[in-house]
Amino acid sequence: MSTTTQDPKALLESILNNLGFDVTIEEKEKDGSKVLDLQAPDDSGRLIGRKGQTLFDLQYILNRLLFQNDENAEKVQIDVGGYRFDEQDKLAEKAKKAADQVRRWGDIVELEPMNSYDRRIIHNTLKDDPYIETQSVEVDGTHDKAIILRPKN
Repeated sequence: MSTTTQDPKALLESILNNLGFDVTIEEKEKDGSKVLDLQAPDDSGRLIGRKGQTLFDLQYILNRLLFQNDENAEKVQIDVGGYRFDEQDKLAEKAKKAADQVRRWGDIVELEPMNSYDRRIIHNTLKDDPYIETQSVEVDGTHDKAIILRPKN
């Protein structure tokens, strides 16, 4: 097994170079997880993709390759210029505002459909709130899921 396939940074660098991207990769630690932060001034938008989808897909491919070579490999997150963590902060803020609305009016609040990663951020943000309960529900007629916030009984 080559060192390129064992080292997440080297493997990602190889993938991106083969795809024609000129990137600098910085290894970071965030919440106990390894993060590879890509710096690509000319290609940031292409690497992030619409609503971060390209970024998520790239992360998925990298982790699949790492786990294929070593089933005990550490999961790696990929970010582009802080995009992912800015989006996480925005989602956490949205969750807190919705929770305030539930507390204030006692109404059920439904957030828009989102991917599983984003729903997890919402659930984790509010998991310790003693007054709010969160639940992922399927949106009628689709395979999308949204989150409902309601007062705890």
